[in-house]
Amino acid sequence: MGIVNRRDLGLLLLRVGTGAVLAAHGTQKLAGWFGGGGIEGTARAMEAMGFRPPKHSAVAAGLGEAGGGLLLALGLATPAAGAAAAGAMAGAVAVHAPAGFFAQGGGYEYPAFLGFTAAAIGLTGPGRYSVDHATCHAFNQPWTVALAFAGGAVAAAAVVGKRAKGQVSDPGES
Repeated sequence: MGIVNRRDLGLLLLRVGTGAVLAAHGTQKLAGWFGGGGIEGTARAMEAMGFRPPKHSAVAAGLGEAGGGLLLALGLATPAAGAAAAGAMAGAVAVHAPAGFFAQGGGYEYPAFLGFTAAAIGLTGPGRYSVDHATCHAFNQPWTVALAFAGGAVAAAAVVGKRAKGQVSDPGES
């Protein structure tokens, strides 16, 4: 089998740790696991934050976190997984930005860290101990990196834009 490569082992730990945290947050939104609100509770929160339509926004956020996190943990379609998770975290950063940087004040420190970590893994690749490596990187090609991150950026901009429009178009809503 050969000598264990420290870089690949480090990527495995980073992927699994980050992916598990993201997947747990996503399943709170999608299924109500780990004390989360599920789709309905998350949709109510999204509506209160100005996201329109709220249920679609809840599903998109949950899938970006849970799906991107699971794929990151597995090291499968790593560029797309990193982009999906980073895009979901960009939306979370936008929500928390008015509270400043630090998490103890409700700021965006934590989602920014998760987003940057997911993006870095997506760009770096999954390492040897991954499904991508076992499948000869069928879903981890240079073009998928560019496509995944371009798509993630467009999706994040659309979600944040819809939130801004929702807040402006419904000024009487509380």
